[in-house]
Amino acid sequence: MPWPPVTIVLPVLDEASHIEVTMGDLLAQDYPGDLDIVVADGGSTDGTREYLADLALRDARVTMIDNPLRRQAYGLNAAAEVARGEILVRADGHSRYAPDYVRRSVEGVMELDGAIGGRMNPVGYDTFSCAVAAAMNSPLTMGPARFHHATEREEVDTVYLGAFRRADFMDVSGIRSFPSGSSEDADFYYRWRLSGRRVYVDPAIHSTYAPRNNPGALWRQYWRYGQGKSEMFWVNGRFPSWRPLAPLLLVLAILGGTLWGVLGGSWLPLLVVCGAWLLVLLAAAIPAGLRSPLVILAAGIMHLAYGLGGLWGMIRGPGPVRGLKN
Repeated sequence: MPWPPVTIVLPVLDEASHIEVTMGDLLAQDYPGDLDIVVADGGSTDGTREYLADLALRDARVTMIDNPLRRQAYGLNAAAEVARGEILVRADGHSRYAPDYVRRSVEGVMELDGAIGGRMNPVGYDTFSCAVAAAMNSPLTMGPARFHHATEREEVDTVYLGAFRRADFMDVSGIRSFPSGSSEDADFYYRWRLSGRRVYVDPAIHSTYAPRNNPGALWRQYWRYGQGKSEMFWVNGRFPSWRPLAPLLLVLAILGGTLWGVLGGSWLPLLVVCGAWLLVLLAAAIPAGLRSPLVILAAGIMHLAYGLGGLWGMIRGPGPVRGLKN
């Protein structure tokens, strides 16, 4: 078949520790058609911008544009607007990509006429990020989302990164930005499916993701994730799936049990909830062996931060949402 022109769209902000290997992977793709990369920089101050500017001078396939609004959604939309490719392939500055990543993505788009992406495969690079990766690989931490656990190509509700036709991306108004700066992927694919289009995951489209490497960064990440799902609820009138309810209900149960005990009732409900939660964390950490204590810590942070962020998002109510066409 004729291979359509492809543009890789990559939003970045202060990715100096990863950007060189990421760009190396993307420029080494075995895609047989025309391929270019549009990188939207949100004002990096750690050397990322200088590296990209120099790379663009040395390789005509690379274009760097400014993303003055800094958020990932704005960067993706800006990159898509100037993209020359018929197919857009999303990339992330924290990930690494197999040499056939783009080719397999395009094959999937052409064959299925929908959006397609690979699994999210977390791979740690130091002690704490390895523990986070182990926690992310457990359904007891992340839930049964198929873009984490699929072993064959299947239809899903959302996917990690993804590839799609540029015309379809523009037709659904691109990526909408929420106040939290998160959950834009889930919202995009929710609207994508509402339009009658389909989303697929294919484990053969292989990339690896570098998790956060300290507890504070992990807490902030999952707090924003929880907020983002609540922002989706306010905007769309529903959660994208039932999965965000689990950490939200956990936090409500802990708060309710604590309040009941403080008001003079029994502390037993709180003990039961915390005991059950601890058993879940232990079960998630067992495969990690000696790293289990750190996995318990990472999984606990994910659950609590996600749940508290979701609760705060529900209390705070809807915020401004901006898409490609507004």
